[in-house]
Amino acid sequence: MEDDFEFADHSPPSFQNMRNVVDDVEAKGFNPGLIVLLVVGGLVLTFLIGNYVLYLYAQKTLPPKKKKPVSKKKMKRERLKQGISAPGE
Repeated sequence: MEDDFEFADHSPPSFQNMRNVVDDVEAKGFNPGLIVLLVVGGLVLTFLIGNYVLYLYAQKTLPPKKKKPVSKKKMKRERLKQGISAPGE
């Protein structure tokens, strides 16, 4: 019967160890994995947003792309397909 009241004034040793673990977790601060995830995620997000901004800037400032000149042979072939005779024939 006396053994039942052995821990009456304090908690069992197993629970005292758990309290120390909880105190250690709070004292450490941020999780290092979380910090790495935030840094890498921030860099990827910055890269994507930067590329989009550069794309929009290029669309506004760069002149339109020049088309390749069509060769005379291709022009003649297209005119024949449409039924227009080439000049001089």
